[in-house]
Amino acid sequence: MIKKLKDFIFYRGYRFFGRNTFSQAGEDAIIYNLLYQAGIRKPSYLELGVCHPWDGNNTYKFYLLGARGVLVEADETQIQMIKTARPADKVLNIGVSFTGEEEADFFVFSEKSVSTFSRQEAMIREEKGNKIMKTVKVPLKTINQIVEENFQHYPDILSIDIEGLDFEVLSQLDYERYPIPVICAETCTYSVNHIRPKDTRIEKLLVSKGYFLYADTYLNGIFVQEKWFKNVKI
Repeated sequence: MIKKLKDFIFYRGYRFFGRNTFSQAGEDAIIYNLLYQAGIRKPSYLELGVCHPWDGNNTYKFYLLGARGVLVEADETQIQMIKTARPADKVLNIGVSFTGEEEADFFVFSEKSVSTFSRQEAMIREEKGNKIMKTVKVPLKTINQIVEENFQHYPDILSIDIEGLDFEVLSQLDYERYPIPVICAETCTYSVNHIRPKDTRIEKLLVSKGYFLYADTYLNGIFVQEKWFKNVKI
């Protein structure tokens, strides 16, 4: 019998995925293997667009192993659950700006995982059957501000899934100042079925910034900083 929340979560990982992974398509297992080989056992992480603290989450596996990081989630209704499940992480109830604005409208859907700051994406998603429950103003910070204010240098992992605005935010990252070793980004576009066209702009951008595509799970691309990868001593 499963008695504790943590036991249940471990059970969920083994029961439904065969191994202890919490990501949509095993992204955390891929990143774990990469960093383990590099000698990094407890990587720091920045997750932009958490939604749920463990279900379909790319950093919870590392949290259970003792790693710590910063979780950014715009939907205030998810914050308490995230803080309860991951009390040792820092949780920020903000959005990520790429326009210089200090706040923006956030479109909250009945299906939490598709809530977005993008008005265009919100209209598309509503046309395809998802209902906008409310629109709220949410404070914003840039990705560079978030890294500067919360990390001594920069995280080992950046996981980003912010529903239609991943490319815009990644375009603003200062890659010279913050050469994050591993970036996991949603590289597919929104769809109501399993066929999801790829957003090729993200790979082109990251390749231009010195990254290479380490793994592609169809839903997400895992990109690795080439200089870091070549200099890892195993």
